[in-house]
Amino acid sequence: GKSASGKDRIYSLLAAHKELNLKTLILYTTRPIRAGEQDGKNYYFVDDGKLEEFRKNGNLIEERAYHTVYGIWTYFTADDGQVNLADSDYLGIGTLESVCPVYVQVEDGERLSRALNREREQENPRYEEMCRRFIADQSDFSEENILNAGIEKRFQNINLDDCVKEIANYIKSVQ
Repeated sequence: GKSASGKDRIYSLLAAHKELNLKTLILYTTRPIRAGEQDGKNYYFVDDGKLEEFRKNGNLIEERAYHTVYGIWTYFTADDGQVNLADSDYLGIGTLESVCPVYVQVEDGERLSRALNREREQENPRYEEMCRRFIADQSDFSEENILNAGIEKRFQNINLDDCVKEIANYIKSVQ
């Protein structure tokens, strides 16, 4: 889903859901860590050198680069030994093109309010970047892109508990 749609919170609740028995896939990012995030839990926070190392060694699976007001921030998946598909199913935060996408939606005004509240909690708020990302999400997650990704089911994150239950039931049905 778009920024501030609740992906991280939903992810942590689904990861803790014993009945789903999903292992977590931790992605990498070159963006700065936010207040409340933990390296190795939310993401692996790395520099461009580590990204280049994965690329050079042939261990880069996919990457998405965002041209922010603070420079390029990259999110990526690397073959780092954390995944064994023969033994487990995995939960990760990805893009529209994910293997089995779960798309979370929130009304734009509510999303903007959440993003602003989250940014206010940061030691160095990045309001300009928050606005850039909000606007970029409008095209990145356009109806056309959602349909082209084959996403038919959408989950409304109005009530977090209800949303998580609905997603958990959906995951059970496709496992």
